Amino acid sequence: MPASVDTAAPATTGRPTAPGPAPWVAMYHSVGDCSDDPYRITVTPERLHAQLRWLRGHGLRGVSVRDLLAARARGEGRHLVGLTFDDGYADFVDNALPALRRWGCGATLFVLPGRLGGDNAWDPQGPRKPLLTARGIRAAAAAGIEIGSHGLTHVDLTRADDATLAAEVTESRALLQELTDTPVEGFCYPYGTVDRRAADAVREAGYGWACAIDPGQLNGFFALPRVHIGQNDTAVRLYLKHRLHRLRRRPVEGLR
Repeated sequence: MPASVDTAAPATTGRPTAPGPAPWVAMYHSVGDCSDDPYRITVTPERLHAQLRWLRGHGLRGVSVRDLLAARARGEGRHLVGLTFDDGYADFVDNALPALRRWGCGATLFVLPGRLGGDNAWDPQGPRKPLLTARGIRAAAAAGIEIGSHGLTHVDLTRADDATLAAEVTESRALLQELTDTPVEGFCYPYGTVDRRAADAVREAGYGWACAIDPGQLNGFFALPRVHIGQNDTAVRLYLKHRLHRLRRRPVEGLR
């Protein structure tokens, strides 16, 4: 049996009792110039527009993870796609937000309150990409974007000691709630890596759900899988990723 972190649904989504198909949650990072991108984390604004146009043309709409889970708890949302943007790059406000507005989509933006106005120092290769300042995060939140925590400083939580783990999940949430004056429900594991210890710490810190990439044997609201979306994902690749998603992912415990 797959290990379940915690099958109780977030407070905002009710308490479904049976496993449901894994929600399709897309994982983006930076939106800008991708000419020097060794990690393949960047899409151009033009590509993002094309990808969102593809979604809408196929009867799908991108929303925040919060709204996606709330809709699924009501027995709805099968035509919704969660859109997530990791790391809180400064180009989100200038490049991603206009595309989301153009296509009537929402999203969840995972940021690092311990690196406000800094850069992606955790990436040893490639260009230094500036991160959002406090003002930029507030601007995204004011535009209706859900703000979630990516930890304080982008640390692999599966390798962190107890004190670091607690600070990364607890202090980051408190700082973001103070910064945005709104509850912070969602967490995203840096590097997508998660184990039971990290997932338990996130749950105990008061979050309602958390995103990984491939959570392995973990299951539930604190180990939601995601699909990487990059510059090479044209219409054909998006179609295949969407069609294969439910075949490749186990049903999520507690989700309708």
